[in-house]
This record gives sequence, C-alpha cells and structure tokens, in this order.
Amino acid sequence: MSDDRAAQLPARLDPRLGRPAGSAARTGTRRAAVVVRGLAAVLSMLLVAGSGWGWYLVRVAEASVNRTDAIPTTGNTDINGDTHAGQAMNMLLVGVDSRAGLTQEQIDEYATGDPDDLHNTDTMMLVHVPADGSAASFVSFPRDMYVQIPGHGRGKLNSAYSAGFDDVDGSEDEKRAGGARLLIQTISNLSGLQIDHYAEINLLGFINLTSIVGGVDVDLCQASDDSVTGAHFDAGPQTLSGSQALLFVRQRHGVGERSSDFDRVARQQVFIAGMLRNLLSSDLMLNPNKQRQVVEQVGSSVTLDRGLDIFTLAAQMQGVQPGSITFQTIPGLTDADVDGVSVLKLPPAQVLTDFFSDLTADPEPQQAPAPAQAPATVAPADVTVSVLNGSGVSGAAAGAAGELTAAGFAASSGGNAPATATTTISHRTGDDAAAATLAAQVPGAALAVDDSLAAGTVSLVLGTDFTGVGQQVATATPTEDPVVPGSYVNPERTAADTSCIN
Repeated sequence: MSDDRAAQLPARLDPRLGRPAGSAARTGTRRAAVVVRGLAAVLSMLLVAGSGWGWYLVRVAEASVNRTDAIPTTGNTDINGDTHAGQAMNMLLVGVDSRAGLTQEQIDEYATGDPDDLHNTDTMMLVHVPADGSAASFVSFPRDMYVQIPGHGRGKLNSAYSAGFDDVDGSEDEKRAGGARLLIQTISNLSGLQIDHYAEINLLGFINLTSIVGGVDVDLCQASDDSVTGAHFDAGPQTLSGSQALLFVRQRHGVGERSSDFDRVARQQVFIAGMLRNLLSSDLMLNPNKQRQVVEQVGSSVTLDRGLDIFTLAAQMQGVQPGSITFQTIPGLTDADVDGVSVLKLPPAQVLTDFFSDLTADPEPQQAPAPAQAPATVAPADVTVSVLNGSGVSGAAAGAAGELTAAGFAASSGGNAPATATTTISHRTGDDAAAATLAAQVPGAALAVDDSLAAGTVSLVLGTDFTGVGQQVATATPTEDPVVPGSYVNPERTAADTSCIN
C-alpha cells in the first residue's frame, strides 16, 4: 500500500475528474472512455441467463468474446488475503475509446476526434458483488485522481493504463494487457481490495447497444450547453441513443456549478441506470431476438480477463434488480494543483478506509423477528414512582410527577439527578410489570434494573430527551458522516431512481 493509503483497512473488510477549456480539454473530452459501455455490455449477458435459452446465449457470447491476461500476479491483493476466492467479487469495468470497427462516416457522426493517444482510460468503475449475488455496488473513480502508480510515481489515475501499455514490448494485445494490469494494481493499491476480474468495451459496442435497447431514458432538471462539444440538452425527460448518448455521457462543461468530471460521472451513472432498466424490462426479457442481438453485440465488443466464467457470473447475478444496484463515487476528493496541472487530491486515508470497508462488508444476517408480546402490566395505582430531574429544566420533575399522579400513579418528585441525555426507568428485579406500566406513559424511555430500589417502586430519571408524560422521548439526530471541506459530492443513487439530475 502507498502512503495514499497509510491507514490499514479493518479486519472486517470483505476480501473480495478539470482541464481548462480549449483544445486540450476538447481532446480529453473526446477521449473519455465511458464506463457505461463496460457495464451495459457485461450485465446485458448476465441478466438473460438462467434457463436453457440463457445458457445458449452465454455460449454465443463466449464464442466471440475477446480475452486478455489482465489480472496481475503481483500488486493486487486484499488487506485480508485471498480467502474471498469464489465468494464475493470485485470487477474493474473500463471503457476504451477505440475506433476499431467504425467507418469514417461513424467517426464523423459520433465526433470521436483524433485517433492518436487513445491509451488513457478517462473513466473507470469498480463493481462489488456480494457472495449471495443479492446486490451490486458500482463505484466511479474520476480520472484526475492524483494517485500512486506502481513503478511510476504519482500521476493522474487515467495515465496508469497508458503507462502499463508503454511498459510492454510486444504485440498490441500484449501491450493492452499490460495497461490493464497496471491499472488494476493502481486501483488495488488505492482501495485495499483485490480486483478479481476485468472487463472493457469499445466505442462501437456502446453505440450499438444503445440502439438495440431502443435508447435510454434520462431526466434533466435544467437545460445544458457544452461549449466544448456543442452538445445541447433540453430540460425534462428524454430518450438518448447513438451520438446524443455519447455526447451526454461525455459532457462536463456547462453542467452544474463547477462543471467538473463529477458532473460527467453523474451523467454516466444515470445513463447506466437507464440502460439497466431497459435490460431488465419485459420488452427485452420477452424478446428472444433482441436478447440475441444484445449478446452478439457483447461478444464482438467486450474484452474479459481469461479467468472470468460468464455463465457462473450470470447465475450469481440473475436475481439482481434495479433497486439493489447502487452507484457511488469516491468521496472526499478536492481540487488541487500539481506543477500547474489540475488534479483531484485524495481525502485522508481514513475516509477511504471507511468507504471501502462499508462497501464490501458482509450484509448482516437477516433473522425473523420474534412474535411481539405485550408486556404484563399492573394498575397504575399499584406503582410508586420517584421522579428525578436530570434534564436541566427547572421544575421538570415536579411537573412530571403531577401528570403521573393525575394518571393514577403514586408519584412524587425526588429532586435532581446527574445531568443525562437519556430518560431512564429503573426497577427492581421482578418488578417488570410495574416498569412496563410506567413505560407506557413515557414511550421510548430506556429501561434498567436497580435492585437498591424498594419492591414496587420505580425510578424515572428525566433526561434532555424528555418531552412530557404521554409523549415519545425525542430521537437523537443521527451523527452525519464527516465531510471533507471543499470536496465534491455525488449522492448515492440506485438503478431504480428516475429523478432528474443537473
């Protein structure tokens, strides 16, 4: 682990973006390799599996899919070792802005730009799938994150693939595999997670998939204009495909307050969600011809690591639904300048530690709740109550005692108690019914056993959460996660969320 990740992940961790406007920005924008390509391609084959027809479709994809030696043998480890193998899974999805298969007309239509220097991966995403396949968590890694690249010092994340590509002296395929391996090592070094599998898809695959599924529905809160690409999108719901889809998922200028790669990431996540909804819809699920078109497109456009068994992964994920697919972005990133170059500075190591720990922690076991049984009670007149004031509000104990007396209890004020935030009812062992009778008058109060109390007598200590007899005690405001000042924030959303974005 580099000093970017000085803090170690806890043992419970599951072992499983601005350039200035102008020509440079235009080139970078055109090179943006959108993760939606990888996600849409990979999941499109996963989600139609499960039957004999699904088995056949997977075999169609297997027959034509490209394979690469993407998984490195070193520098790709989990903080807890390799015990996750065959269980939970981490996959790195990468878009490659390759012009392979495009005609000149398509290159012109889709504004793919200068075909040189295409080895930077400008958008990357990690997907975590728990062992039971019940959900999928997607995390975007903005391209301008300033990270440690093994063997190359510090640099922008999107330069890792290019550096690995140039390190290899061999064929184009061998060099691309080298790029994938260094990118995986960089992501593993940053996150503390082992990357188990790798998938990338090219530009033509993305274009064709959006057409096959009939376009993707998105909703914009406000109209936007990109001064670099000339893209214009009206406010409101709209269906995008082809060149419009490409412009949408690449757009970062004229969007939001800061016009950053975070805005582009948000667009990509929303577009992916729409693609997933299409892939999971009955229009696709009940249309074998369209299913085959999707899978054939996958086979010709996607590159997977050699160890990824498509059918096994398909079977694991076939139960995933849009509501259990979440999208997040690395938290706490802030703008910085390194030798005149704009980068995104990583947050404190603990922020990343907590983020990836929560992302990959095993779900809590779900247990059926025990049948609810009403506690035994007694008549209020049989309960002697001593009310003590720990709330700091003058006269609170006397007031509460009076209200309890009016309710039939034998209540009196016992004076002050040490200051406390929690209203508590204490009772002697065996006096549970008396305590339950009083608790019905102070819902939400804590219960405690105190055998120093006389039999039949309960103590009510008022805390700052006390709001009155017959009233629910106040609920404490949840402590918010620490926010790094000036950092970018992309709210978490699910694939089922169709709300508008900027």
